[in-house]
Amino acid sequence: MKKLKGLFIGLSAGLLMTACGTETADTDTESDGVEEVEELVLGYFPSADVANMAESARPLEEYLSDQLGIPVTGEVMTDYTGLIEAMRNKNADVAFLPPFAYVQAEERANAEVLLKAIRDGSDSYVAQYNVAADSDIDSIDDLIESEGLVWAFTDYTSTSGYLFPAQQMMDLGVDDLDTHFTQIDVGAHDTALLSVLDGQADFATTFEDARVRLEDEIPDIFEQIRVIGTTEEIPNATLSVRSDLSEDLKERIENAFLNMNDDPDMLEVLADVYNWEGFAPAESEDYDVVRDVYSQFEDLIEE
Repeated sequence: MKKLKGLFIGLSAGLLMTACGTETADTDTESDGVEEVEELVLGYFPSADVANMAESARPLEEYLSDQLGIPVTGEVMTDYTGLIEAMRNKNADVAFLPPFAYVQAEERANAEVLLKAIRDGSDSYVAQYNVAADSDIDSIDDLIESEGLVWAFTDYTSTSGYLFPAQQMMDLGVDDLDTHFTQIDVGAHDTALLSVLDGQADFATTFEDARVRLEDEIPDIFEQIRVIGTTEEIPNATLSVRSDLSEDLKERIENAFLNMNDDPDMLEVLADVYNWEGFAPAESEDYDVVRDVYSQFEDLIEE
């Protein structure tokens, strides 16, 4: 399995030079190691086209700047590893982290979860297996019984895009994912679905239900793509912060995001960016099921 690379795309020129982790006059570190910052960088994980996400998310950054009383700048990463590295290097202070990326960020970047997303009225979700409407593949068992199929997914570290489906298929009898399937890492959930539509992949694994992200572009996407199965429940993505931020700032950040639950305009922005409906409190222990899956794939991911 190829080594993951932490590349990212900034939303504005010179963003990393102004991030709170750099040695500038904008950052003061107290003697006890708690940082007091005068600006924040909010990192996004990719779930759709990066440029479109950047544009859709700008009202969110303006809202947070107003709520917190300090400038908030956004940055959309091209992969999950880049987002974790940005937190580790203090080039991102607050981040939307998918479940597995959060577990890694807690371990590698001392990240702390504050909240988890609400989607479809729930704080958990499933991964789904997608095929073309006219595909001969009708079930997950068909995937297990057929070698050589092309599998499209977001990223090797994606909880719903790769890890939970990978674990499920191994539990169902696939001895070696690398030889059983031809795997293509395509970078985003909607891109994985397009790979199926374009005939480049036999099936794709995505979050539930990623098809909605293509509905504007392809109105009949729900007719063109069939879902043949799902995984077990996964806790939703997180709103996490660098743990060395001050407790006061963390509380203000948490409250600002919880306040979105009562703000129709901001809920519309969240829906546009991630199809989320709000936020709920979260604890590190909520992600133990993700840690269990991580333990099975840690060696492969670290290759």
